[in-house]
Amino acid sequence: MKKRNRKKNNGSETRGKPLSSVAFLCSDEAYSILCNGYTTLDKNPEILTACRKIAELISSMTIHLMSNTDNGDQRIINELSRQIDITPNRYMTRKTWMMTIVMNMLLYGKGNSVVLPLTKDGMLDDLVPISPSNVSFLPSGYGYRVVINGCEVEPENLLHFIYNPDSVYPWKGMGIHAAINDIANNLKQAAATEKAFMESKWRPSIIVKVDGLTEEFSGVKGRENLTKEFLETEEIGAPWIIPADMFEVEQVKPLSLSDLAIKDTVELDKRTVAAIVGVPPFVLGVGQYNPKEWDNFISGTIRPIAISIEQELTRKLLVSSKWYWKFNIASLYAYDLKTTADVYSNLCVKGIVSGNEVREKISMSPKEGLDELKILENFIPLDRIGDQLKLKQEE
Repeated sequence: MKKRNRKKNNGSETRGKPLSSVAFLCSDEAYSILCNGYTTLDKNPEILTACRKIAELISSMTIHLMSNTDNGDQRIINELSRQIDITPNRYMTRKTWMMTIVMNMLLYGKGNSVVLPLTKDGMLDDLVPISPSNVSFLPSGYGYRVVINGCEVEPENLLHFIYNPDSVYPWKGMGIHAAINDIANNLKQAAATEKAFMESKWRPSIIVKVDGLTEEFSGVKGRENLTKEFLETEEIGAPWIIPADMFEVEQVKPLSLSDLAIKDTVELDKRTVAAIVGVPPFVLGVGQYNPKEWDNFISGTIRPIAISIEQELTRKLLVSSKWYWKFNIASLYAYDLKTTADVYSNLCVKGIVSGNEVREKISMSPKEGLDELKILENFIPLDRIGDQLKLKQEE
């Protein structure tokens, strides 16, 4: 009986199996267009730009500690308000600290950002942002547990900021990953295609026809000699002097990126990214700046994220039920200097704000004597209209 030959691979027997063969009928340059593998969203320039714009705006707003009083809400200035608004962390500025929180919420933490408060002698001492790679969330009945570097921490003892709540676990954020992965892959492929196209050498602008049957032009060296002898010139723009019966020169239009419709595809994908993240398209370089669109961006995207941060800081860091944290959202709207000056000047005339408050809004230093509220003479109650000075002088 004849034995069959078997090949062994790593100690295991393999039988005869048809191998699938797939090949690309193209040059080696085509492989540079292929875009394989998984790329994280923070490596995509458009997504990173959109999320960073949101983080920069939120981190640039001041945080006010407010108190509910009988005469309305008033700002409180004490050591706690100074720590949150100026020195929340000993190793970074308030802007860097807040940018870290927002970027973890939107991008790095997939909708979750954890900050661990540290106390000293019973007082708040430091607020430490935790890297998303060191945090795990474990469901526990209706609630959950948080594990930081292998140590379990109660959710009540830390700050947990979320973005886009999960449908199954509302206490956990989802971020923007599920909705934007496909768009990120499209933008990555477009960038790879554009790079390969710009580096390709198969884009001649002039074609020279020669007689291929001539032995002189049949080889590579012969064609190089032809180029050096007739086509290369010492000066740019110098005319070519070629035999009329030997050559024929044609000018062709090379394939451009417009022919590949990459520009339209990339612009559409950028608009999609802008719509999903919630930023205006001009932030990603598409379209023109529009003040109304900017104000809508502040109200529709920045404000909700800021409110979620305010509420988490209020319920975890404050004991008094009358105190709360509030971002200065009005500082982000598209107000020019003239509009601001006109609005506050009218308020000053009506006795609503003082002169120094007007100077503060237009970045001017206060002056002595402008803290008093003043009003025009004819702004008086209706029942005292006859007490105006000008009417008394006429009498």
